[in-house]
Amino acid sequence: MDRAQIFALIAGAVVVTAVCRRRGWSAPLVLVAAGLVVSYIPGVPEYDIDPQLILEFVLPPLLFSAARSSSYQDMRRSLNSIVRLGVGLVLVSAVAVALVAWALIPDLPFAAALVLGAVVAPPDAVAAAAVGRKLGLPRRVMTVISGESLINDATSLTLYKVALAGAASGAWAFSEGLTTFALAVLVGVALGLVIGWVVHQLRLRFDDSVVSSTIALLTPFACYWGAEHLGGSGVLAVVAAGLYLGHTAPSAGYATRLVQDPIWETLDLLLESFTFALIGVQLPWLIADVNASNQGLGTALLLAAAVLGTAMVVRPLYVFATAWVDHLRLPGSHRDHSDALSVKESAVVSWAGMRGVVTLAAAAGIPALAGGVAFPDRATLQLVAYSVAIGTLLLQGLTLPWLIHRLGVRSDDGIRDRAQEARLRISTAKAAQQVIEERREQWTPQIGAKKAALLTQGLAEGIARKEKATAIMLDPSIASEEDLARVSSSRSRAMQDLRRDIVAAQRAALVAERDAGNIDEVVMRQVLRELDLEDESLDAAPINRI
Repeated sequence: MDRAQIFALIAGAVVVTAVCRRRGWSAPLVLVAAGLVVSYIPGVPEYDIDPQLILEFVLPPLLFSAARSSSYQDMRRSLNSIVRLGVGLVLVSAVAVALVAWALIPDLPFAAALVLGAVVAPPDAVAAAAVGRKLGLPRRVMTVISGESLINDATSLTLYKVALAGAASGAWAFSEGLTTFALAVLVGVALGLVIGWVVHQLRLRFDDSVVSSTIALLTPFACYWGAEHLGGSGVLAVVAAGLYLGHTAPSAGYATRLVQDPIWETLDLLLESFTFALIGVQLPWLIADVNASNQGLGTALLLAAAVLGTAMVVRPLYVFATAWVDHLRLPGSHRDHSDALSVKESAVVSWAGMRGVVTLAAAAGIPALAGGVAFPDRATLQLVAYSVAIGTLLLQGLTLPWLIHRLGVRSDDGIRDRAQEARLRISTAKAAQQVIEERREQWTPQIGAKKAALLTQGLAEGIARKEKATAIMLDPSIASEEDLARVSSSRSRAMQDLRRDIVAAQRAALVAERDAGNIDEVVMRQVLRELDLEDESLDAAPINRI
C-alpha cells in the first residue's frame, strides 16, 4: 500500500470528521458513506492493509485512551451493571450470533462462527455517549454505557483471541477454550497493572511533560505486545494499565495532565476517522470477494440481516432479564440501591447498542489464513460484521435521541455537582489555611507573633494580599502595612513557593475527597484542572511580576 494513498485516506477522513463535528452529524456513518463513494472513483486503488496492523496499531491506543479517561470510582459504584453487560451480555450475544450463523451456514465451523459472534458482540460507547452528553443523560447511565464499552471490548477481544485459536487448530474444545480464556485474563490483567505501576513511577520521577507523554504513547503498545507474547490478552493489559494510570494521574505533574489530554483526544479522532473511512473504501472489494466465495452475496446478506436482528433483540431481553443483579453487592463494588438503573434508564441502555470501531477493526483483523489454510468464509464474515456496525448506527444511533426524549430521561446531576463542589471548596480552603498556619508557626520565632499574625491574615484574604504577607515574612523591619510600600519585587520568589505549597495541599485534599467517595470524578477533575492551570500560571509568570 502506497504511503501517499494512506495519507490521502487519513487526511480526507479528518476533513470529513471536521465537517461532521461542525454540523452535528454522525461522523461514523458519513465517513463510511464517503469512503464508499470515493472507492468508485476511477483510479482509486484497493486499500489492502495487513489485518495485524489494525489490531496491533489502531486498537491499543484507542482502548488505552478510553481507559485512562474513565472513572475507576464511578465504575466501582456501577460495577454490577457494568459486569453484567460488559461480560455477561457479550458472552450471551457472541454465542447467540454464533449459533445463528452456524444454523444458516452448516458447513461453517463453530469456532469461526464464534469469531463472528465475538466481533459483533461489543457495542461502542462513542456514539451513545455523544448523544447522552448532548441530551443530558444521568451520569450513572453514562457511566454504565462507557464502562460497559470498556469492559466488553476486553471481553469480546479476549473471546475473539480464543475463537481464532480454535479456528486455527481445527479441533476446538470447550475446556481448552476456557483454559485459554482464563490464562489470557490473568496474564493480561497482571502485566497491565505491572506496566502501569512502572510507568506511574517513571512519570513521578521525570519532571518533563514531553518525556512523560512520550512514555504514555508507548505504553499501550508495550502492554498489548507484551501480553500477547506471553499468551495473555493484550486488550486486557491495555485496559488495566489505562485504568490504573488514569486513577493515579492526579499524583503526577500538572504539566503532564495538561499536555496529555489533547494528545489523546487528537489520536482518538485520527484513528477512529481512519478506521471508518477504511471500511467504506474496502466495501466494494469485499462485496466482490463475497460474490466469488462459496456462499455468495445473497447468503451473506441473509446472514447479515439475521445477525443484526439477533444482536438488536438479545440486548434488551438480557438488560431487563438481569436487572435484578443491580441490587446485589458484588465484591469490590461501592454502591447503594439508588445507583441501580430505573426501568426508563434500562430502556435507554438497551437501545444504546451501536457497534463501532472495535467491531470494524476486529473484523478487518480476521486473518486470511488460520492454521495454514484459508480462514473459513472470511469475506462473508467481514461483510456481515460491517453490515451489523452500519445497521446499528442507522437503526439505533439515529433513533436513540427520540427514545430519550420520549421516555423523558433527564439528569439532575447538576444540582448534586454544585453541592459537591461547594463542599470541595470548603475542604480545599481548609487545606490552604493549614499551610498558612504551618508557615505562621515556622516564622513566629523569627519575626514575632505580631508580624506572623499579619502574615496569616494577608494570606487568608486571598492572592491579592499574599504579596503583603510575603513581604512581612521576609523583611523583619516591616512592622505595619505602611511599611509595605518600600518592599521590593524580589520578594516574589517566596510568594511563588508559598502558592505552590497551597496548591499542592489543595490537590491532596481533592484526591482524598475523591478516594473517600465524597465527590464524583467529574467534579474532582474540574477542580483539578483549575489547580493545574494555577500551577501553570506560576511557572509562566515572570518572578518580578508576582
